[in-house]
Amino acid sequence: MKTDIEIAQEAQLLPIRTVAERAGLSEEELEYYGKYKAKIALSPEHAAQPYGKLVLVTAITPTPAGEGKTTTTIGLADGLRRLGKKVVVALREPSLGPVFGIKGGAAGGGYAQVVPMEDINLHFTGDFHAIGAANNLLCAMLDNHIFQGNALDIDPERITLRRCVDMNDRQLRCIEDGLGGGKNGVPRKDGFDITVASEVMAVLCLADSLSDLKARLARIVVGYTRAGKPVTAGDLKAAGAMCALLKDAIKPNLVQTLEGTPAIVHGGPFANIAHGCNSVAATRTALRLGDYAVTEAGFGSDLGAEKFLDIKCRAAGLRPSAVVIVATVRALKMHGGLAKTELAQEDLGALERGLPNLLRHISVMTGVYRLPAVVAVNRFPTDTDAEIALIMEKCRALGVNVALSTVWAEGGKGGEALAREIIALCERPSDFRYCYDTALSVKEKIDAVVTRVYGGDGADYTPEAEEQIASLTALGFGALPVCIAKTQYSFSDDSTKLGAPEGFRITVRNVRVSAGAGFLVVLTGNILTMPGLPKVPAAEKIDVNEAGVITGLF
Repeated sequence: MKTDIEIAQEAQLLPIRTVAERAGLSEEELEYYGKYKAKIALSPEHAAQPYGKLVLVTAITPTPAGEGKTTTTIGLADGLRRLGKKVVVALREPSLGPVFGIKGGAAGGGYAQVVPMEDINLHFTGDFHAIGAANNLLCAMLDNHIFQGNALDIDPERITLRRCVDMNDRQLRCIEDGLGGGKNGVPRKDGFDITVASEVMAVLCLADSLSDLKARLARIVVGYTRAGKPVTAGDLKAAGAMCALLKDAIKPNLVQTLEGTPAIVHGGPFANIAHGCNSVAATRTALRLGDYAVTEAGFGSDLGAEKFLDIKCRAAGLRPSAVVIVATVRALKMHGGLAKTELAQEDLGALERGLPNLLRHISVMTGVYRLPAVVAVNRFPTDTDAEIALIMEKCRALGVNVALSTVWAEGGKGGEALAREIIALCERPSDFRYCYDTALSVKEKIDAVVTRVYGGDGADYTPEAEEQIASLTALGFGALPVCIAKTQYSFSDDSTKLGAPEGFRITVRNVRVSAGAGFLVVLTGNILTMPGLPKVPAAEKIDVNEAGVITGLF
């Protein structure tokens, strides 16, 4: 069986100019990055152009068995194009952390990939490096301000900004810097986040123009004065230089699927510690270029989709036409209590026990957000007809259709059935609603997500979180949406609670403002903003030969 990278390397790619023409882009809108990549210029007049249908792909709660959400997204776009529809797929850029860690890349898999796969997974057009540089420039200017006399009276004990690097490196989570005395800086406790968790990443992904980007950067809160007043990047006069570093990074990247469907890959915040969606610029560009724009949000519907709908759609005025919920028999049997080594055998009992997880995700999308939905069963060779029939029966009892997806093995052909369902769903009227009104208090918004989306009983707060909420509300940040950071492996904040747990409460331990992005970050459980590498990282299998051919990526 061929690996993902072998399939990608054997593909005959179209020149990016041909892909751009297929999407309806003019020569003036393109900035070429070699033969197979380009950036798309942003233009204010594009905002007035009519938009196509927006299709969101989400999934059940992730398991080690895999769900294939990105693969399904790409295969669906190829399937729509095979049915004669003009379509553009919009995805996030992979972070180097997972690429070299345990999860692997984020370019799809099998015969449903975006290419050039190696470039997309490794550096791409340099966007993440620019984001890290902008974040770390702000850190340097902050510490220099303190060193040079601290005219703003910044409290070194209340600095909230952290440095970042796009790598899983637990050694950098908690550090002390400025050591050595004299001209070596002011000693203080510090730390690093992974770049995709930085506010600069969130800001870039929510900005709709260069001027909006600069204004959002200026609003980033870096810390507080000794009197408790927020200090911003604008106060440090850093926004202009940061924006200069990001002037190209804000432009969406154009590539292609294995079947030549235009693909925009841009931005990449994690959905368990950030808002988990590609950029507003990318989604809007896909919408103006295609009759259908197919996009995905990270992890399950309780994380990526919730934030896509409550944060991104609210901020950008987007309105999805339909939702795809990706599920696998294998993952549902894991939610039903089977070990990963036992998934190849038919087990209707375990599947029955795991199905409540899928059914809750369906009820969230159709009941809370009032969006038409279809379940895409990403079929594996070991799935039996009886297991597939059981999923279909339970979904149809809720009035939700099911489509088998075989895009990993068949590409767009394996996504045609799902594409037909999406075409029909997009013609239905929807009564799209948010989970909560931003006018509610911070705690009321958190409770709304916990009870309506997660299925829990509410939230408990540490004394520190209580104090932070009171302070942020008093400072005028209480009307912002909430971006809840929690484990991706459970509806709760406890990764061991699989399926569709009930009767639980989540623990909020920290609340901080991302004023530039425009939301409050709510940290729950033991979530970390700097992941670590596993015992056997994927990096150990990645190599390159004398001819420059890369192996080991997946």
